[in-house]
Amino acid sequence: MFSIQAKSKLDAVIAHLLVILMALMVLNVTWQVTSRYVFQSPSSFTDELSRYMLIWVGMLGSAYVAGKNEHLAVDILLTKLKGKAQQKLMILINVCVLVFAVTAMMIGGSNLVYITFILGQKSATLQIPLAYVYGIIPFSGILVTYYQAYSIVHLTQTLKTAE
Repeated sequence: MFSIQAKSKLDAVIAHLLVILMALMVLNVTWQVTSRYVFQSPSSFTDELSRYMLIWVGMLGSAYVAGKNEHLAVDILLTKLKGKAQQKLMILINVCVLVFAVTAMMIGGSNLVYITFILGQKSATLQIPLAYVYGIIPFSGILVTYYQAYSIVHLTQTLKTAE
C-alpha cells in the first residue's frame, strides 16, 4: 500500500492529469480571447469553464506538491534541527497536514459535495451540477492523506532503523 512504486505511479497519473487540465485550460482561454476579439462574439461558457478548471488544477496541484513534499512551509525550525529531532518534527508536521486533509478536505469537502448535490445546485452557464466541480476537494483530500501517511510511515521506519 505504501510502496515507492505505488507512490511513483500515483505521482505520474496526477502529473499527467495536471498537464492535460492545464492544456485544456489554455485552449479554453485561447478560444475565449479569440471569440471575443477576433469574432466579436464572446463565448458564453469559457469564463465559467476556466474558473472550474482552475479549481481542479489548484486542488490537484496542491495534492501533488504535498506528495513531493514541496508545499509552502515555514521551515525555520526544521532547518535548524538535525538528525532524529528533524525527523520527529517532520512526522509532527505530516500529522498536522494529515489531520487538516481529513477534517477540512475530506469531511468538509464531502459535506459540501453532498449539500450541493442534494440541493441540485447547477452552474449558471454550463448547467452542470456543482457537486461535480466540488468533488475535487474530497478527492484531493484523499490524495493528501495518502501522501502524508506514506511520509509518516517512511519517516517512522527511518527513525527505527537509525536506533
